[in-house]
Amino acid sequence: MTGLQRLLRNCGASVWLTLALASGADWNTQKAAEFLDARQKAWIAWPRANQHGTPCISCHTTLPYLLSRPALRRALAETGKTPYETELMAGVATNLPKRQASEMFPTLKGQFGERLFGSETVLAALLLAREARTLTPEAEQALSRMWSAQLQTGPAKGAWAWVDVKLDPWESADATYYGATLAAVATGTAPGGYQAKPEIQSNIATLKEYLRASMGTQPLHNRLALLWAASKLNGLLTKKERRAIVDEARACQQQDGGWTLESLGPWQPHENAPKQSGSNGYATAFAAFALRQDSPKDSALARAAKWLKANQDPATGSWPGESMNKQYEPESIPLLFMRDAATSFAVMALLGD
Repeated sequence: MTGLQRLLRNCGASVWLTLALASGADWNTQKAAEFLDARQKAWIAWPRANQHGTPCISCHTTLPYLLSRPALRRALAETGKTPYETELMAGVATNLPKRQASEMFPTLKGQFGERLFGSETVLAALLLAREARTLTPEAEQALSRMWSAQLQTGPAKGAWAWVDVKLDPWESADATYYGATLAAVATGTAPGGYQAKPEIQSNIATLKEYLRASMGTQPLHNRLALLWAASKLNGLLTKKERRAIVDEARACQQQDGGWTLESLGPWQPHENAPKQSGSNGYATAFAAFALRQDSPKDSALARAAKWLKANQDPATGSWPGESMNKQYEPESIPLLFMRDAATSFAVMALLGD
């Protein structure tokens, strides 16, 4: 009799259920949770992430964590939030009364502060709208602040000022579009029929106009984000337009079930980035996550899930991912940014969000 058989005989079926949940049947949810929790602990303690009073809600590390950790909590039958979720969301709530860039980032002057503020309003609205079962005062405040920061003039009218430090895929010129898709997700996710409120119809119309007018020039990565947004915000895309994005993603899928980073581009050249080829952890996780929002029974998603289950690092519980932009020092916090995002989106692709 094996050790596992003895354990089951002595402890009963409940132990088998616990083991099945922890391993995700054919991938390890417990290890994934441990990796992501450890990364948040390191992020919160990192001085560069706390330059403005509260931990930064980054697109690569904290946003994906806060989106994915509830799915892991359900899978592992945990009874409450992690301390990292609690601390990060407390920081989001602390900043809600700050309705101008100068209030939130008093030491930053000019366009960079405005871009940081625009990004923060969208991320805060998304997180608070998604967390609320009813439209709480905090969620409504965050959404109101987000709309107050929406651009009303210029080529990006309908979007938000967004961080652009020439880092793909979340902090570049193209990322303005990605940020606008997140605003659409926030709007469509907010409970209580929020997206039908008369007072925001003009804002929503302007957002939709921007997203639709610009989608033809966007990299596939951003159009997959648009597919995610269309699954939440009513009337954003037609069924034919959604299908065109799905078909393009399917055409780019590799024989092994994954996606390459290149296939989600085009991207700006980054000569100092690590050389990467073949199916990629982040590209596969994000593409699969987006497909799941629109077409949860699509055969491409099943193939992607098989790739993800086969490519989780058994030692760390994470999925592979390297920077698209530059080389980082070994053991540095930024070295794992892409792995953070890959792991969170892989979790949501496999478990749902």
